[in-house]
Amino acid sequence: MGIFEVRGGKRLSGEIIPQGAKNEALQVISAVLLTADEVVINNIPDIIDVNLLIELLQEMNVKVNHIDANTCSFKADDVDVEYLQSSEYHKKSGRLRGSVMLAGPLLARFKKAYLPKPGGDKIGRRRLDTHIIGFEKLGATFHYDDNTGFFRLETNELKGTFMLLDEPSVTGTANLLMAAVLANGTTTIYNAACEPYIQQLCKMLNRMGAHIEGIGSNMLIITGVEKLQGTTHTMLADMIEVGSFIGLAAMTQGEVTIKNAGISELGMIPEKFQQLGIKMEFRGDDIHVPAQDLYEIQTFLDGGILTIYDHPWPGFTPDLLSIVLVTALQAKGSLLIHQKMFESRLFFVDKLIEMGAQVILCDPHRAVVVGMEREKQLRGITMSSPDIRAGVALLIAALSATGKSTIQNIEQIDRGYQDIDGRLRKLGADIVRIGG
Repeated sequence: MGIFEVRGGKRLSGEIIPQGAKNEALQVISAVLLTADEVVINNIPDIIDVNLLIELLQEMNVKVNHIDANTCSFKADDVDVEYLQSSEYHKKSGRLRGSVMLAGPLLARFKKAYLPKPGGDKIGRRRLDTHIIGFEKLGATFHYDDNTGFFRLETNELKGTFMLLDEPSVTGTANLLMAAVLANGTTTIYNAACEPYIQQLCKMLNRMGAHIEGIGSNMLIITGVEKLQGTTHTMLADMIEVGSFIGLAAMTQGEVTIKNAGISELGMIPEKFQQLGIKMEFRGDDIHVPAQDLYEIQTFLDGGILTIYDHPWPGFTPDLLSIVLVTALQAKGSLLIHQKMFESRLFFVDKLIEMGAQVILCDPHRAVVVGMEREKQLRGITMSSPDIRAGVALLIAALSATGKSTIQNIEQIDRGYQDIDGRLRKLGADIVRIGG
């Protein structure tokens, strides 16, 4: 198990380029199974979750050619569907959440699929109901195997239908969307997720010959086609990395330029950090965060304490609440964080309190941050990364703290952030990777 040793208190400065979007990668790479033609994908992040998914495809006999560090071609013309019944598949696919994205394409093209219990972060319950119920409505049947922890899905033919999702699940929408593009007839998905990642997947599938209407809305209308063709697709910058770097710059009193940030696809992310008092300049598609000794959290117009909460797109993404919480630690003012979607995502605040932060964990979903206004510095401690986003939040805290911090279980951070220590060193961070 690897660790990071961090000596904080340094003002970071320079330029940093966000990686390709992790959540988009898991969707569009799964979509290569929908065609026997070659699909080329650019701006793929070199991170554990994505690399595991690519390895899964290779073991299913998908031909993968690494054109360069962040570009791959995929050709799924000889897929070994029987691999889905092997113990090797059961073991590997359960290691990451993204493996559930294979079910829709496999069911659409090969009429059977296996859906593992969700892997990945330990941030609370992640239901598969939206996926399973949607597949049933399209004409699939399922059986759950208690011994393997897998859902076996089968169909003679998927047929278009109307479905109202019980929640606007991003992975659920993507999975059902990929199943519906090869179904017989028209499928309407209402209460669909409409994140930029879903929009990117829809645009890619349309270039492959699919017929999807309503892109960017919460109602997608998919007219099934018999066959899809190859395409070339370039992924967006990772909006979670962009938000993380904004918080990082503010907490370290640094001056950082985030290059090629994909500003038009960030939604309200910049606005939420501006509500914390963080200044930023938009230069073309770059975000420049100037050095600030102090930033002040806004209040509501009636003087009430600002609340930032997660909400389905175009609301604020839950993946950045941990970063917002940490960024508020040294602000002037107070902030209520309300994490609605996952019941365990705020439990990392005990480490922040140990570092000297003023945070009150009200319940599993809410925390109050009382900003310290730079009057007191965080102190370095030994801690462990519980999930991807909390891990980076703790890393930001460590970079702003006095003394040495040790962060364990950094494999969680590596799952979502490409060469994060190397890129931070280029900004002047004192961070060393040991083991791993």
